[in-house]
Amino acid sequence: MKILISNTSDIPLYQQIKDQIKDAIFQGELVEGDLLPPIRGFSNDLKVSVLTIRRAYDELEQEGFVISQVGVGTFVSAQNLELLRESKRRLVEQKMQDMIHTAKMLNISKEELSAMMEILYEEV
Repeated sequence: MKILISNTSDIPLYQQIKDQIKDAIFQGELVEGDLLPPIRGFSNDLKVSVLTIRRAYDELEQEGFVISQVGVGTFVSAQNLELLRESKRRLVEQKMQDMIHTAKMLNISKEELSAMMEILYEEV
């Protein structure tokens, strides 16, 4: 798992880390049962505070994406697969809302937008 953070971004470091871990889960790069990097080593690798990693992991756990076992590590959660599916749907819905908003601003009809979506979906 490759995490890239930016010190110049308006997004807090812990949020950048959390979002990229969630993306890795969404994309199947991390699957249920996978062990996340130990906090201390991860903080050294990313050159951030241990507290930054701890906050990212804590929030991921609160959202049901990971589970921490004291003395063992933090693992991608197997208990909340429906949450993962719903999160994926929400992500797609948000992007589709942006797309629809842009299409309406540009006076693109629903039919034309659907045709464009059909073509693009088949290409990928």
